[in-house]
Amino acid sequence: MTSGCPIPTEPSGTIQLGHGGGGRLSRQLLETLILPILGTPAGGALDAALLPAQEGPLAFTTDSYVVRPLEFPGGDIGSLAVYGTVNDLAMVGAQPLALSLGLILEEGLPLATLERVLHSLRAAAERCGVAVVTGDTKVVERGKGDGMFLNTAGIGRIEHSLAIGPAAIRPGDALLVSGDLGRHGVAILAARHELGFSSPLPSDLAPLHEDVQALLAAGLELHGLRDLTRGGLAAALDELAAAAGLDMLVLEEAVPVAAAVGSACDLLGLEPLAMANEGRFLVALPDSQAEAALALLRQVQPTAQRIGQVEGPGTGKVRLENAMGVRRWLDPGRGSSCQGSVEA
Repeated sequence: MTSGCPIPTEPSGTIQLGHGGGGRLSRQLLETLILPILGTPAGGALDAALLPAQEGPLAFTTDSYVVRPLEFPGGDIGSLAVYGTVNDLAMVGAQPLALSLGLILEEGLPLATLERVLHSLRAAAERCGVAVVTGDTKVVERGKGDGMFLNTAGIGRIEHSLAIGPAAIRPGDALLVSGDLGRHGVAILAARHELGFSSPLPSDLAPLHEDVQALLAAGLELHGLRDLTRGGLAAALDELAAAAGLDMLVLEEAVPVAAAVGSACDLLGLEPLAMANEGRFLVALPDSQAEAALALLRQVQPTAQRIGQVEGPGTGKVRLENAMGVRRWLDPGRGSSCQGSVEA
């Protein structure tokens, strides 16, 4: 069925308020741009996706994504939304099954930008072996949407018997990170061209579920997992320690930070441990299994490192030890507007 209001396909075409009004323009946006790229769900574009029954427990997560700029070295808001949601599922050891996608578009957004983001989102979903099975599109007035916001929800299947979480963490557990820290936060800040510096490093944006599944397939007893997004390693350690009611000790010299990230943080007065990541995670597991876990993680990221250990019951806080052996309590900070807008 053809309408008399075709959507422009040249780069000068932009999102109009009518694209979110539920009428012809909405249908055309869906049928000529969104569905051809993402694919029509099995059973048609229904208001709710019909999923096959699954054996065993399911994991369910949701997240919203706000990033400026929309496209940055190493990724964009589309791949960020897919990998971020898949990574949240991975942190309980789940295999991703299906995603939903909510598009909140700002009036005036170039259709060419939307097209690039959708192609990137599809490629990320295909890499993770997961489909976008349902979604929604809304349009907000010019100046009220920062170009594009995305909301995703994800469902995953748990195929292991572990109870991964703070309650499973034990005194003596080793603490590992899956790679060097801070690349995503620095890449975003450099891409904004507001702070007068550049960085050669792209974002570390990547899916983590295959890494976690490799650890599980090796029979390792994962006690705690946390992806190091907003607030970085500092926030993840603080949250896990408080939830577990256990103190943690981290050796600052052992925390892997790329030289470019360290230099950028020194220049801007930022703390690498608090910088956002989108392809790194923290692992707590028995000390006896730490070397085996590191060997697997280093097949993907050679910079994976053991950074410390879990101590006995205490204040539920984290201590940092510097190269001189001096210890201090970790201050995770209150967050910042800059960091919060990197990925929310």
